[in-house]
Amino acid sequence: MKDIKKYLAEFIGTLVLVLFACGVAGQICATGVSGLIGTALAFGLVIVAMAYSIGNISGCHINPAVSIAMLVNKKISVKDFCGYIVAQFLGAIAGAAILNAIVQDTAKLGCNALYNGNAWLSFLIEVILTFVFVIAILGVTSKSSNGNIAGLVIGGALVLVHLLGIAFTGTSVNPARSFGPALIAGNLSGIWVFLLAPLVGGVLAAVIYRFLDPEQ
Repeated sequence: MKDIKKYLAEFIGTLVLVLFACGVAGQICATGVSGLIGTALAFGLVIVAMAYSIGNISGCHINPAVSIAMLVNKKISVKDFCGYIVAQFLGAIAGAAILNAIVQDTAKLGCNALYNGNAWLSFLIEVILTFVFVIAILGVTSKSSNGNIAGLVIGGALVLVHLLGIAFTGTSVNPARSFGPALIAGNLSGIWVFLLAPLVGGVLAAVIYRFLDPEQ
């Protein structure tokens, strides 16, 4: 039952992320300074809200890139990793489906896109963005004394990477967040970039953080 509760928490958290954050991105289209800041804040604020609501249940990964980093650093088991991944993708699909039912326009689901049609440049951008985001998570969660501020730091880090990345790829740093809207929109072109690049960035962050961590 405990495992089911963790997976359900990840499902709900990812659903909320896609519904609200991708919803904001789709409605304001991240155009202009106000659109960019509004979208970045939406993603960051959802993470803050979920971190303080389901963080004590599942750790509030709501992102396969975070989960794979935690697996590499032996913070979760292979069983939980698999359960989290399934829950996150199902949550993202459900969130995108609900969003589509509300807006009734697949162009407003906050889908990611390749930067100038260049898959490998987009891949590099997403690896870098995810690396920064995940290493911030690993750092702030490495000490229990940071528990009270962890959600704020993680949300702030997500705002940061969105401020740079929106103009390039729309910022994924989360395979589930990208897959759900793309599936519901019926456009999976280039989706492999947004599935694989964040995982690579997450693994790199985990490996480098383990090397840097003085307690390792």
